[in-house]
Amino acid sequence: MASFEETGPRHPVTEGIRVDKVHPRARFTRNVRAILVVLIALILLIPVLAMGLTAFKSRADVVAIPPKVFFTPTLEGFVFLLTDRAQLSGDALEEAKANAEGMNLFEQIALANGQRITGPSDFVSRLWNSIVIAFGATVASVALGLFAAYAFSRFDIPGKDDLLFFILSGRMLPAVVVTIPIFLMYRQVGLYDTYWGMILIYTVFNLSLTVWLLKGFIDEIPREYEEAAMVDGYSRLQAFYKIVLPQTATGIATTTVFSLIFVWNEYAFALMLTSQKARTAPPAIATMLG
Repeated sequence: MASFEETGPRHPVTEGIRVDKVHPRARFTRNVRAILVVLIALILLIPVLAMGLTAFKSRADVVAIPPKVFFTPTLEGFVFLLTDRAQLSGDALEEAKANAEGMNLFEQIALANGQRITGPSDFVSRLWNSIVIAFGATVASVALGLFAAYAFSRFDIPGKDDLLFFILSGRMLPAVVVTIPIFLMYRQVGLYDTYWGMILIYTVFNLSLTVWLLKGFIDEIPREYEEAAMVDGYSRLQAFYKIVLPQTATGIATTTVFSLIFVWNEYAFALMLTSQKARTAPPAIATMLG
């Protein structure tokens, strides 16, 4: 009979678990790769860090040669960007300095440069226009693209491949090519320099991207899930909302980010189809350079 020491007890948790030892060379290679990835990421983030630091430099530090790495942070750039100011001199400047205790931070920074804040700058309204138009066009294009992508993915549509190529071809068209015809059309129908006009044009140009991206995500969801739900009594629309939509959440988020970036950064349409009321931040920034 085998003794207790020879056989040994078997722990119910660890029984059957195989412990693989990582070879030292493989572990070293993996660590080296991880270090290289971190170093490359840090190098690629240097321009982003430089832009962020520049926002907190004074005008003298921004144009200093050689560039200053160590500097005293200031909100002077934000004050110049977000406010309109008037120059003070003589008695007006002395009176403003005497009443500096009741001023907020922006007013104190402006006073240090011999100025008085007279109100918000035009960039504030331009930034608000960008927010409204970008989010409105993104929501509209993603919502319409989601239903179109579902239809192309689940139904046998005559000429589906040709229609998909036609939709994709809209993405190949440079915006500057159609800007003048759209400008003339917008002037006739009253959409020039309006929120609705900008949201409409951005929605149309974003649809090709959203349809193709979302169709790829929906194609990966097995049709059997929806068929099983409809056998249990769900309608097609209920199966879409309860089965397809939750599993496409990652694709919707990805598509939303790409669409938002495109609308937020777009320049040609924002320059040609707006003047004052609906002008967005990108063309407004170009007028501030000096």
